[in-house]
Amino acid sequence: MSQYIFGVDIGGTTVKLGFFDAEGNLLEKWEILTRKEESGSKILPDVAESIKNKMAEKQLISADILGIGVGAPGPIDSDGVVHRAVNLGWGTFSIKETLEGLLHIPVMAGNDANVAALGEMWKGGGQGSTDLVVVTLGTGVGGGIIIGGKVLTGADGAGGEIGHIHVQDGEEECCGCGNKGCLEQYASATGIKRLAVKKMRESNKDSVLRQGEVSAKAVFNGVKSKDELAMEVAAEFGKYLGEGLAVIASVINPETIVIGGGVSKAGEVLFDYIKPSYEKNVFHANRNVKFALATLGNDAGIYGAAKLIADIVMPNIK
Repeated sequence: MSQYIFGVDIGGTTVKLGFFDAEGNLLEKWEILTRKEESGSKILPDVAESIKNKMAEKQLISADILGIGVGAPGPIDSDGVVHRAVNLGWGTFSIKETLEGLLHIPVMAGNDANVAALGEMWKGGGQGSTDLVVVTLGTGVGGGIIIGGKVLTGADGAGGEIGHIHVQDGEEECCGCGNKGCLEQYASATGIKRLAVKKMRESNKDSVLRQGEVSAKAVFNGVKSKDELAMEVAAEFGKYLGEGLAVIASVINPETIVIGGGVSKAGEVLFDYIKPSYEKNVFHANRNVKFALATLGNDAGIYGAAKLIADIVMPNIK
């Protein structure tokens, strides 16, 4: 009898769902809207309804489903309890128990960035490594730490908050978390734009950055055309990110560091700016770490969510 896994990645705009076989092959994927009204109370019932519809379409019963893995924003502990997900309107409750009550199928849940990191280890840029750091450079800086093939969640599910490592004293602006000088303020897409705007104010150099909308993409397009100002911005970005990654690596000794998120679309040119700072600051035993680009894109979350289940029901699956 064939058995299957559902992987669910709950985002602020849409919920991505994946239907996998027991070996982790993605058979189908689709999305539904994230309905955040009424404190997000409709989100999990909508997920349950979508899964029921897919099971009916495939003529499957509960016994055919090994489990449902879920990634969602916010700290989520090893019992599947979310401790406030502000952008979904959620307080503290058990995702696991709620969804199991709706579907009567085993459920595992984890933080979305940690789960995406698990996906990259399993089927993406981190394949072949079981000790790795995955950094997502998007609107913010997210990440996940995997040691021995297992996600480091921490006591309250807040492990791997790479974006909130303190990297700069004297910062006057607040990070979204309320602190000042967080890595996210300099290495996210928003942070890179911020560095570029500041650099343009301080310099009179001609630059392609002055000819259109300033963005992280524009900065790295400028780097590729050897624009001097863009290269200075990239160097500053690389300094901060390299230092932050050196701190993490000196603590956990990863084999691989995977860079994902929208900024990673710039490609391997990123490593030209990150590696010098990383190698300058890291403990010598960690200098030979492998840098890799994430490969799963927006599917990392559903793959990682499926892996949460695969690890439980088939712990030897690679």
